[in-house]
Amino acid sequence: MIVKEIISTDKAPAAIGPYSQGVKAGGFLFFSGQIPLDPASGAVCTGDIAAQTELVMNNIAALLTAAGVDCGSIVKTTVFLTDLADFAVVNGIYGRRFPQAPPARSTVEVKALPRGVAIEIEVIAVAG
Repeated sequence: MIVKEIISTDKAPAAIGPYSQGVKAGGFLFFSGQIPLDPASGAVCTGDIAAQTELVMNNIAALLTAAGVDCGSIVKTTVFLTDLADFAVVNGIYGRRFPQAPPARSTVEVKALPRGVAIEIEVIAVAG
């Protein structure tokens, strides 16, 4: 039987449905997709794709910190965009978080995301 531990922090947005912010299981950390929500207010970021991406990456960093790891522990990400024309901007911001040995990544365009945001990123990391 695999034991799982729930990862939670008030430094990242609270779950807006029946799911956990993160789960530690089998030596890995699985984090739910992060959208650009302000962790304190729960409000959607109304800025452009750059502002939304920065907030998402900050929220991911907060979750990693709560789990006792950092961006270097990430092994896989999935980026969901409502417009692939935003890819270059997102890629630039994302790339600054992984200057060496970036994780595997998939990027897909989707019709819509929760709360009408333009980006969501989910993360899998190795547990510390």
